[in-house]
Amino acid sequence: MSKNVTPYKESKLGKKEQVTEMFDTISKNYDGLNRVISFGIDIKWRKKVVRMVGATNPKTILDIATGTADLAINLAETNAERIVGLDISPGMLEVGKQKIKKKALNDKIEMVLGDGEKLPFVDNSFDAITVAFGVRNFENLEQGLQEILRVLKPKGIFVVLETSVPTKTPFKQFYKFYTKYILPLIGKLFSKDNSAYGYLSESAAAFPYGENFNNILRKIGFIDVKDKPQTFGVASIYTATK
Repeated sequence: MSKNVTPYKESKLGKKEQVTEMFDTISKNYDGLNRVISFGIDIKWRKKVVRMVGATNPKTILDIATGTADLAINLAETNAERIVGLDISPGMLEVGKQKIKKKALNDKIEMVLGDGEKLPFVDNSFDAITVAFGVRNFENLEQGLQEILRVLKPKGIFVVLETSVPTKTPFKQFYKFYTKYILPLIGKLFSKDNSAYGYLSESAAAFPYGENFNNILRKIGFIDVKDKPQTFGVASIYTATK
């Protein structure tokens, strides 16, 4: 990132600890808030990720920063035999586990508490790895990506869904106004955490999206790197292989 954005400006904790605290705090309201904030379009984006991953017929999938398991549950539609959802927030994982239980997917999806920058898996473990709205929360982006490359199997696919910033008028101006004023207000009203959704918009703006992120992926060692802007550029889907 161009600058290290953290959720709680006054906190003496590191970014990783602050992000964990923030997501634990908003975990029970996270799904509903996401639908409101994105106008439900995030569901469509996740379906695209599932199609991309499914087309490679993976047997094992790792979903990093799985949160409340939205993407992990969607990935159960593929032919994968094993899906692991990993997250640093116990609160988010607990919500996800309840959703998985309701959908009777416990045999297919395993939820793991862990750090995306220190993955508890051996080299070349997974056919596919996904991250939805999580890479911008890494304290050390390159370290997290190196870990992902390490545990991804050769020829495996890596798919990232992440927010980006529109570059065309009038979407650029609307996005700036919405993320600066409207998004934090919605977050404050629903989550009772004044900082959380302000951080989410700030971290999105600071993230090196588009070709900048592509170049970081290439630097780490990924190949066949591509990005596909979504919905006027408010998000992007990145694909890469090992």
